[in-house]
Amino acid sequence: MQFLKILFWCLLAFVAAVFTISNWNAVQIQLWGGLIADVNLPLLLFVTFLIGFVPTMLYNHAIRWRLRQRLSTCERELLELRTPRPEPVAFVPVETPVASPMTTVTAPVTPAAVPPGDVR
Repeated sequence: MQFLKILFWCLLAFVAAVFTISNWNAVQIQLWGGLIADVNLPLLLFVTFLIGFVPTMLYNHAIRWRLRQRLSTCERELLELRTPRPEPVAFVPVETPVASPMTTVTAPVTPAAVPPGDVR
C-alpha cells in the first residue's frame, strides 16, 4: 500500500512538472491604479490554490481541535462518573453516662447501621 502512495505522489509531481514546463507563459494581471503585473501562469495558479486551500485547512484544524477538546472533556467526566465513590460516613451523637448532662460524644456510624425510621 505504501508503494502505491509513493507512486501516486510521484505521478502527481510529474504531471505538475510537465504542466509547469509547458505553460511557462507570462500572464498580465491588471491591478488597481492602472498597474499591470506580469506573472507566470504556474505561479498564479499556485497562489490561487493557496488562497483557497489555506483558510479551509485552518478552519478544518480549528474544528478538529475543538472536537478533540470536547471529547477529552466528555471522557474525563465519564471517568469521574464511573469511578466508585467512598460511602459517606454519618456522625450521630451518642450520649455517654457522664456526670455532666451537657456532654455528648460523636462517633462515626455508617448509614446502614442506623435503622430507617430511627431518629436520634
